Amino acid sequence: MGTRLKVLSVFKTLHRTRMEVFRNDDRALTAARLKINEEFKKNKNETSEENVQKMIKMGTDVEAVLRYMVLQVEHTGEDKLLLQPRKDLLQENVPYSDQPRKKS
Repeated sequence: MGTRLKVLSVFKTLHRTRMEVFRNDDRALTAARLKINEEFKKNKNETSEENVQKMIKMGTDVEAVLRYMVLQVEHTGEDKLLLQPRKDLLQENVPYSDQPRKKS
């Protein structure tokens, strides 16, 4: 895949992730959209292949952080918060065991 296509792919992936992570939060959606667009516009004239590859890696890493590290929380009362986890954040809870499991 060409460098231009990789950059465009990262750009689209970041926007898709932002739409999923900040669903129903207009302020966060707008702020994320503006920041993504600002960073890509700021670096659109970069010609160094090495720097472009570093920026592609950075964009991919940022997308992973957004997808797996950001939680949506809503204030429901003075001392109460409502956590709204996405399905890709929920994992099977396997209890810890000192003894390795025997394979059957």
